[in-house]
Amino acid sequence: MRNAWRAWQELSGLLLPVVCAGCGRPRTELCTACGAALHGAPARLVRPSPRPPGLPAVYASAPYENAVRAVLLAHKERGALGLAGALGRALAGCVRAGAGRPGDAGPLLLVPVPSARSSTAARGHDPVRRIAAAAARDLRRAGLPAQVLPLLRQRRAVADQSGLGARQRRANLAGALELTAGGGRLLQNELHRHGLLRLGRVILVDDLLTTGSTLAEAARAVGEAGGVGRESSVYGVCRAAVVAASPTAFEINRN
Repeated sequence: MRNAWRAWQELSGLLLPVVCAGCGRPRTELCTACGAALHGAPARLVRPSPRPPGLPAVYASAPYENAVRAVLLAHKERGALGLAGALGRALAGCVRAGAGRPGDAGPLLLVPVPSARSSTAARGHDPVRRIAAAAARDLRRAGLPAQVLPLLRQRRAVADQSGLGARQRRANLAGALELTAGGGRLLQNELHRHGLLRLGRVILVDDLLTTGSTLAEAARAVGEAGGVGRESSVYGVCRAAVVAASPTAFEINRN
């Protein structure tokens, strides 16, 4: 089924006219103006309000609105896989912003927030993991050692988040994530071998920040599996990077 979906995506790309995913301009998948909206500004620290307990520092490239929103949805829901490179470039800038001082030792470990198996099957791909892989390639081209570690999985089913408030999302996601079999051992090996516990080189990555509940739950799972407490997971092991965040999350940290 997945191979058939990918074949259809490739065929439709040949038969249908190419237009910008952000604004609809013809003959380009992403025009210069929409590309600039996506990654034309430095990554910024963002914070939702209210901030969920356990949320690490999160860096985002752009507000989730207008062209940026359209591009993310085209990649995620409509299978515009060619946009992964541009989205990965934006995410890479956010990873660099949250990765500590230049020259810190050890690789950057990008841990994507997992999608539900049913969502991945319906879409024919895992959008966050695909963007994370593109970001890791961009970082390596810039001389920064980076790798994607898909350590997390859903422990149980969660309800559709759309329409839920911040408190409802926290309840919906509480305890929903865990590390894969062997993931905890792999993470601990990397933490102790490279001293990443002190340097915050484990970067949780997602496509979007809204209430922050998903990233807070991911940080809890990684922190517990890494053998550290909640506070250590927030301020030591984990930082987070997303392509976009809600406009209000940008406004809260505006100077």
